[in-house]
Amino acid sequence: MDDNFKCIYKILRALEKAMDYTEFELSQIDYHKLEISKERWARYLEMMADIGYIKGIRVYKDITGETVVDNDDIRITLKGLEYLTENSIMQRIYKATKGIKDIIS
Repeated sequence: MDDNFKCIYKILRALEKAMDYTEFELSQIDYHKLEISKERWARYLEMMADIGYIKGIRVYKDITGETVVDNDDIRITLKGLEYLTENSIMQRIYKATKGIKDIIS
């Protein structure tokens, strides 16, 4: 799996787990934790919000040009849950076919 999609998966997975709690601490999925740049992290969040995987977040540049992530109430959407489910299934299929290939080779 590509590193970009690994990060996206980790973010969505953390938000899925957070559904059981009243509050979510953004530091659980921040760029430090994911070991990526702040700009890349902000773009991931922005893309996920644009496509409808998450909501309750806004990414913008302030007057100094600094990227700001405004976390009103970040949460995963039904579309984000569907992505996690589909991705988990595809990952299991990939691992199974890779295992079969290794046995045959």
